[in-house]
Parts: sequence; structure tokens; C-alpha cells
Amino acid sequence: MTPYEALYSRKCCTSFCWTELGKRRVLGLKLVSEIKDKVTLIWDRLKAVSNRQKSYTDLKRRDIEYSIGDYVFLKLELPSELNRIHDVFYVSMLRRYRSASSHIVSIEEIKVKSNLMFEEESVHILDQNVKVLKRKSIPLVKVLWWNHDTEEATWEPNDSIRQQYSHLF
Repeated sequence: MTPYEALYSRKCCTSFCWTELGKRRVLGLKLVSEIKDKVTLIWDRLKAVSNRQKSYTDLKRRDIEYSIGDYVFLKLELPSELNRIHDVFYVSMLRRYRSASSHIVSIEEIKVKSNLMFEEESVHILDQNVKVLKRKSIPLVKVLWWNHDTEEATWEPNDSIRQQYSHLF
């Protein structure tokens, strides 16, 4: 007696053999054709369900018209120069956007380099802290960046900030 039979008190039905339980059969053309028929039946049912779902979504689809002044989010493809940036972002990592007049930045204020990068400028240091690891302590400073809120201030290593932005100390 196999362990499966001992546990469930019946023979095991694998996905390979969907025939009735009974005497042992020799694999042959009849068994293979039965399996093929059942697989095509499953594929047909999956195709029917897929078509039904597609027709349902097509009924809900409609063209949207925008007027001047509407805010629109666009799905953009990154240029080939930026293909090293990971293009998948997880929804759970996103925060809800709350619009504010301070978020609107004119293009002239930001100095964009030829590779579409710009350098963040620090405004001032909000806080200082020391991160203690097992054998090491790292001094950190909380830096408020230009054109960002205090919620978006980041903890940076004290040494690197002191080298780049010595006027803050």
C-alpha cells in the first residue's frame, strides 16, 4: 500500500491519467487520445472565459477628452540613455500625492545636465544623530534639500555632507 492510499484510502489520480479508476491499463493510442481530448476541452474553456472577459472590458472602454488646464498623468517610456534605471515601481512603496503650490517649479530654476540629471542643493541641517552598529558608529545628519518639504529630508553621512556642503557647518 502506498503512503497516499494509506492516508486517503484511495488510489492516486495524477494529472497525466484522468481516466476512471480500475484495472491497470497499458499506455496506448486510446489513452493518449483521451488525454489530448481533455486538454483541448480545458483550453477551449479557458479561451471562452478569456473572450468573455475581453468583451466585458471592451464595453467599459471609452475615449477620454481633455481640455486645456486639466491635470493628466502619462505613461512614458524611458529614453535609451536611461535604460539602466529600473522601470518597475511597486504601488505599496508609493505615497499619496497632495498638491501644493510649493511643488510647482519653473523650468528655469532647475539646472539640468545633458544626461538629464540635476544636482540637489541642501538648504540646512535639521538634526544630527549617531547610528551605532556592532563595532562602528556612524555620525549622520538630517539634511533638508532645496525645493523639498521637511518630510522628504534625508539622513546622510556627516563626512560626505561636510565635504560637499561645508557652508552648512
